[in-house]
Amino acid sequence: MIERSSRGSLALFIGLMVLVGLNLRPALSSLAPLLTRIQQETGLSALAIGALTTLPVLCLGLFAPLAPWLARRLGPERALAAGLLLLSAGLALRGVPLVASLFLGTLMVGAAIGVAGTLLPALVKRELPAGADLMTGVYTMALCLGGALGAGLSIPLSEWLGGWPLGLASWAALAVTALIAWVALAPRRDEATLPGGGGAMGAILGQPLAWQVMLFMGLQSSLAYIVFGWLPTLLVQRGYGEAEAGWMMGASVMVQLPAALAAPWLARLGRDQRPALLVVLTLAATGFWLLLQAPTSLRWLGVVLLGMGQGGSFSLALTLIVLRTGNSRLAGKLSGLAQGGGYTLAAMGPLGVGVMLQLGLGLAAITGVLVTICALSASFAMFAGRNRRLESDADGRVFTR
Repeated sequence: MIERSSRGSLALFIGLMVLVGLNLRPALSSLAPLLTRIQQETGLSALAIGALTTLPVLCLGLFAPLAPWLARRLGPERALAAGLLLLSAGLALRGVPLVASLFLGTLMVGAAIGVAGTLLPALVKRELPAGADLMTGVYTMALCLGGALGAGLSIPLSEWLGGWPLGLASWAALAVTALIAWVALAPRRDEATLPGGGGAMGAILGQPLAWQVMLFMGLQSSLAYIVFGWLPTLLVQRGYGEAEAGWMMGASVMVQLPAALAAPWLARLGRDQRPALLVVLTLAATGFWLLLQAPTSLRWLGVVLLGMGQGGSFSLALTLIVLRTGNSRLAGKLSGLAQGGGYTLAAMGPLGVGVMLQLGLGLAAITGVLVTICALSASFAMFAGRNRRLESDADGRVFTR
């Protein structure tokens, strides 16, 4: 009876994890398809539109380090609920047809996603320590599905509801649903029952392994946000129509779902995660080259390889957070560093591509930059993917084992 109850609790937690994960990408991906309409109706400059796309990614990085502090003050469950509440409010605020509301709401959703996305890996490590890597794959698949839904339904929702403000705000309904479900059903534990010590954040900063995970997270995430922000534009420059470019991006995001689920299983085949990381980064680099430089007859192969590579690399980046830490508190701190610093670094990716386009640099130069980022990611993956783990002793000192 106890075992059956425990299984039921784990299944409930997995369901809640998926529901929360579904909410952490539509706020970002639903904006990109509407940028042309927003610019036409508001008169925002190209620079302002670029700032609007960079703002939420930058907020992910700036607010993610607050998550461990909030978890310590409120408890991880209440802190995640606070993140979902802020997300709901930010999405609703974007429904007010004012430029100030659009920017403020976007800042709020970026902050909320930074906090919630940092807390979930630590909760997964706490609730499912034996299968944390595989469950992170499930969570990442939910993130990818949410991103695909946001991109695919953005235009239809805006047309059905009579304008882009209500189209953007409609995603608040899903966020409120997740908030209600989390508050009512989330597992509750006393902080004292969390396993192990966590050590101070300063001790985490002193470990090279933590920086290696953070730099890998940031570099591979920059590729994801370049795709979200600029891939359709780059494909149109290549000669594809706007509609086909949109379908190609959507298909690539959909391919990320099975790749995100399969990557942690692939990582278990070796002694460590380095072979799996190199495979997915090679797929991503090949996908970029096929889409932007190879004959157009290979475009759909490029779509598939890019989706497989990006879905797998993001899933493995989150998996490294739980595999490179010995307990849930350390996982929370490493998550704060990896996602905080990583997303701040990632924000430079779409900004850099925008500058390159403004300067009139061609697709060959941009492709070279994308492949170089993949290579840099692979170099840090060779360190972050080793079978090492952050541990802490009874005095809170952190060391690498």
